Amino acid sequence: MKAVLYYGPKNIKYEDTMIKPLSEGEILVKVEAALTCGTDVKTYRRGHPVLIKSVPSGFGHEFSGTVAEVAEGVTNVKVGDRVVCANSAPCGECFYCKREEYNLCENLDLLNGAYAEYIVVPSRIVQKNTLILPDNLSFAKAAFCEPLANVVHGAARTEIKAGQTVGVIGIGPIGLMFARLAKLQGARVIVAGRNPIKLKLADEFAHADEIVDLKRYSNPEKIFKDFSDEKKGLDVAIECVGMPEIWELVFSCVRPGGTVHFFGGCKSGSTVCFDTTKMHYGDIKMMSVFHHTPKYFREALDLISSGKIEVEKLITDTLPLDKVQYAMERHIAGDAIKFLIKP
Repeated sequence: MKAVLYYGPKNIKYEDTMIKPLSEGEILVKVEAALTCGTDVKTYRRGHPVLIKSVPSGFGHEFSGTVAEVAEGVTNVKVGDRVVCANSAPCGECFYCKREEYNLCENLDLLNGAYAEYIVVPSRIVQKNTLILPDNLSFAKAAFCEPLANVVHGAARTEIKAGQTVGVIGIGPIGLMFARLAKLQGARVIVAGRNPIKLKLADEFAHADEIVDLKRYSNPEKIFKDFSDEKKGLDVAIECVGMPEIWELVFSCVRPGGTVHFFGGCKSGSTVCFDTTKMHYGDIKMMSVFHHTPKYFREALDLISSGKIEVEKLITDTLPLDKVQYAMERHIAGDAIKFLIKP
């Protein structure tokens, strides 16, 4: 098959590679749609200690497709089924799984290889995190299940409520989906970013109540507070950038009794400083959420198939498989949200 393989930072190759024979419980999926992701861009630029364990490696992890082959022991799908598969599945047996903290599973083996004509899906993901698509749902929309599942998980844990004022800093696809979910939950939403493509989608996709162009305003803390009830500060502040200085900024925007959600992952070894007086005496809840679980993967599919979240609006363009490197460079240049890759 043709595939894009990862060899190292800024070194990916479109080439022929053998399809791995199936082991018991596995399936072979013909990739019909794959999406570029910010994590893929970070991996392309500097590698990834968790996603890339050896090279050459498969690359890409958001996809949907058609079941082309099933191994012995597979009972929940058959050849010809239209499916979406998550990029992981919990073991169900470790310390964290026994406490139903499935996203923290000690044996969470992440799947890569979506930038290819075919992908072999491991047995555990087949059993726990492979869903059959509704007949009327396109492959392109279904491929959004994995990124949206992370956001659904994050929004649920943040406990966003109707009437709250929610601020989102960083309006890439994740921030935009957070803003849209907050609106669906009845919140007043203010978002802030710099990229004109993303600011436009904050209106057309997220339907945010207030959109702040940070190139024009030097004090987002004041803007967020002015937008909030009685100018006390945000009920919920969500950071979707992954930079220590933005973590510190968003902390300053929340009101006493509010919640700060640090969703954007910073570079390993990063440190931040907070005002402990404000944190303690302000009774501020600080939290982060990592990854998704089978429950939230299913909820993401339901949200997409119902039409409540129009994920197709986040697609910048459709590209063939041999243009993945071009897509990565477009992301680095800042003129893309997500590319739909069609092998």
